[in-house]
Amino acid sequence: MIRHPQAEQVVRRLAEAGHQAVYAGGCVRDALLQRPYPDVDIATSATPDQVQAVFPKASDPQGKAFGVIRLREGDHVFEIATFRIDGPYLDGRRPSSVTFTTAEEDAKRRDFTVNGMFFDPLKNGILDFVGGRKDLESKTIRAIGDPGARFTEDRLRLFRAIRFAVQLGFAIEPKTWEALVRLSPESKTLAPERVRDELVKTLTSPDPARGLDLLHDSGLIAAWLPELLEMRGCAQSPEHHPEGDVWVHTRLLLTHLKNPSPVLALSALLHDVGKPRTSRTEPSGRIRFFGHEGVGARMAEEILRRLRFSNDQVEAVVACIANHMAFKDAPQMRVSTLKRMLARPTFPEELELHRVDCTASHGELDIHRFLLAKQSEFSREEIKPKPLVTGHDLRDLGIPAGPGMGEILHQLMDEQLEGRFADREAALRRARELGK
Repeated sequence: MIRHPQAEQVVRRLAEAGHQAVYAGGCVRDALLQRPYPDVDIATSATPDQVQAVFPKASDPQGKAFGVIRLREGDHVFEIATFRIDGPYLDGRRPSSVTFTTAEEDAKRRDFTVNGMFFDPLKNGILDFVGGRKDLESKTIRAIGDPGARFTEDRLRLFRAIRFAVQLGFAIEPKTWEALVRLSPESKTLAPERVRDELVKTLTSPDPARGLDLLHDSGLIAAWLPELLEMRGCAQSPEHHPEGDVWVHTRLLLTHLKNPSPVLALSALLHDVGKPRTSRTEPSGRIRFFGHEGVGARMAEEILRRLRFSNDQVEAVVACIANHMAFKDAPQMRVSTLKRMLARPTFPEELELHRVDCTASHGELDIHRFLLAKQSEFSREEIKPKPLVTGHDLRDLGIPAGPGMGEILHQLMDEQLEGRFADREAALRRARELGK
């Protein structure tokens, strides 16, 4: 069922040394679902010392305390974990101690039934002590044993249950869901980095809108992204947004995304987060949100930094949100301004955000088509060419450094983008004119 020659060789060598060894967890689930399984984890009856006796080069002093040894075989790194029972989870993340045990007992301490199965590659057989195959067939995410105990052991499982449900298109079993909702406030003790990673996996799934629904209904949005709740009930003008309030619009927008990039997913989720704080109703009854893109960009930066996103990701998402209202002016832009827009590193995400934003509201895509045509038209030339004139050139012409020099350089690049001069000599002549 699972074809992985290097992993099979590891299992075979452990078996030849008298130990039971099997593939464990997600790779078994994914293989049964006929999904890709890039990583194969191995569980064994061998203790860490016995594993190292079979594989002298294997090591991982930190994982060894939890019964985990890391082994590099060629291009693959395998985690080999001893069957274990976990002691109390005093920090809500790791067991305070482990006791080595059997495969059956090891399965019972895992998170969800679909992740609790083993596969013996030597016998080509499934070991299922927790009903995982039945839940795979019924498309169910079910905690193993007592759901409350499983979530209390590691509160990240609150997010993981939702992530698996969304990635796999499964339903969450009622008792598991009840415990998830009840314990969601306790997720606040989690490290932001762990929450960030689960949020990204959920929002870049095949169904990010369902991910938003489950995160909201569980209470996890309230715990980690309370700013989003301000969008619920924030009315919009029906002529521009017949779909409803800002929350409804955002959710509808997410339905038009499937496996988006992290930057696009986060930009879509947060693109209108500034609207509630900028909402104004005119005497005519029209609702406006002046400057919501700037307010939203600042709010997004605060949210993403709170969740420990990288500087590059924060800057990209903030740019997408700050720029998303400029697209309406694209047909009236100067050629130089339009080329600068298309040259932005985030333009592909910005363009797709514009498309789904329009699709989830008024449905008009004329500007999207206009920009696609301009992309095609400009593909025959450089939209971000090397400047024909630099600051060094301006200093040689006697123009001092300062704001004035910056304005001249900007003007020269605008004219270069618009094709007003094609060579350096013409550009220098123009620089002399501007310098006067």
